[in-house]
Amino acid sequence: MIAKPGLDGHDRGAKVVARALAESGYEIVYIGLHQEPDAIVQAALQEDAEAVGLSILSGAHMTLFPAVLDGLRKNGMSDVLLFGGGIVPRRDIDELKALGTGEIFTPGTDTRKIVAYLDAFFEKKLSALKQN
Repeated sequence: MIAKPGLDGHDRGAKVVARALAESGYEIVYIGLHQEPDAIVQAALQEDAEAVGLSILSGAHMTLFPAVLDGLRKNGMSDVLLFGGGIVPRRDIDELKALGTGEIFTPGTDTRKIVAYLDAFFEKKLSALKQN
């Protein structure tokens, strides 16, 4: 699932990533602009999402990512990958990862890198399921 949280109205990057993932075989739900963290979590629950990608250009990443992470955890979805992209300084990327966020892709990232990241995540998840 791809979401555009907060007040930022620029969603070209989110749409490009959604299309690249869909063309790579992923089932993608793009829930659009101006989403609140609770709405993102509820959509992830309804869609039975295994990964949620947030696109943030507004500078509110240190508020929005933790809010979505918290909502996922409170709803028993701590196994859902939260990843993202946008204008996020390196020091904030490190802090978000320490909180439990997956990779953060900055502007100009080749979409093949995002696809490869998700492929590796799901391969690891599938391997762990096979071992149990």
